[in-house]
Amino acid sequence: MIPPLPLEPRLLLIPLISGIIGYITNWFGIKMLFYPIDHLGFRVPGLKNVVLRLPNRIQQIPGLLRGRVGWQGIIPARADKMASISVDTGISKLATQREFYEAFDPDRIAQHILAESGDEIHELVDEVIRQEHPDLWNNMPEPMHELVHRRVDSRLPQIVDRVTEELGENIDDLLDVKTMVIRNMERNPELINRLFFEAGDRELRFVINSGFLIGGFLGFFTIPLYLTIDAWWVLPVVGATVGYVTNWIALKVIFNPVEKKKLGPFELQGLFIQRQPEVARAYGREVAQNTITLENVANDMLHGRKSDRTRRMLREILRPEVDRAMGVVGPAVRVATGTDEYEAMRERMATEAAELSIEPMTDPEFNEERSAAIEELIATRLEDMPPDQYVETLRTAFEEDEWMLIGLGAVLGFVAGWIQLLVVTAA
Repeated sequence: MIPPLPLEPRLLLIPLISGIIGYITNWFGIKMLFYPIDHLGFRVPGLKNVVLRLPNRIQQIPGLLRGRVGWQGIIPARADKMASISVDTGISKLATQREFYEAFDPDRIAQHILAESGDEIHELVDEVIRQEHPDLWNNMPEPMHELVHRRVDSRLPQIVDRVTEELGENIDDLLDVKTMVIRNMERNPELINRLFFEAGDRELRFVINSGFLIGGFLGFFTIPLYLTIDAWWVLPVVGATVGYVTNWIALKVIFNPVEKKKLGPFELQGLFIQRQPEVARAYGREVAQNTITLENVANDMLHGRKSDRTRRMLREILRPEVDRAMGVVGPAVRVATGTDEYEAMRERMATEAAELSIEPMTDPEFNEERSAAIEELIATRLEDMPPDQYVETLRTAFEEDEWMLIGLGAVLGFVAGWIQLLVVTAA
């Protein structure tokens, strides 16, 4: 059996253990920043009423305001707030709604809609008339059917061009990017995690790795402190301090200084800022693929907060086109069905055609094709931003909750300090 080390040599383990504490607490802190996606814990009766009397920062701890004890990743728990801030300080400063729509290329959208919707428009005409007035359509000579379809074919390019043009002209009245992004990230909180991972992957790894170096360095100062005070509580308290300080220093080094500063032969600047071109590309790619997508835009216009305006505009465009498509058949249909029933049929056809005119914009392959333009727009604008605006664009959403990451480091460091005490004082 190997005899235990004397106390003094064993104290040399403190810097090593402090480095390990710094690394592990930072690793756990980063993981707890993003995971779990859903709250893990249990409800405590009456807790919510107690929490409402506590300071605002305590209320921000995930789950407490819902009366639950446990944990949820800080980022997923704040998905709505993070999304809101990311739009206000980031996406909205990079491009307007109209610029995003123009980047999707309305002419290319029109070509795609035309290619995808022609057959469905034919089926819609047949279906609506057959369902509303089956005898009329079945008794109508086949040449009349073909005439209606030819009229639809001849007008369809102009209809689609007008639809995409009107969408662009009225995009600010039809689309709410902020609500769209918030709703999308609330439904898929993993998306905002991915945004941080893509844009700040190296910085997150730096926070973890720096824990070992900073923790080890501080550990050397712990030895004389421990010998001087000679109390059991020194190492747990120092562990908490190491966990706190390593996270605090790491975050400062990532974002500061914003502008380059000379220190002798060295140039100092925040690590995140030094990678501005690379981060801009990663951020642009993630936003273009999962947030500002043509599918999300189409869904928001048809089902979002302003969808009634979109549908009304499309119906106004398409109603007269129903008359044009019916052509010489129209008066006969009015006589056979009555004006009110014809208007109802016309309204239904326009309403359903409105859906068909937007639906092709949700096609996954077409979305992938158009995302490259959005990626380029965002990446170029972000890359050209001055450093101070660039930092604000990507940091503000996270800045308010940095204290939680630093506090987590202190709590985990305190626990690790007890482990350090057991190792150093083991008999």
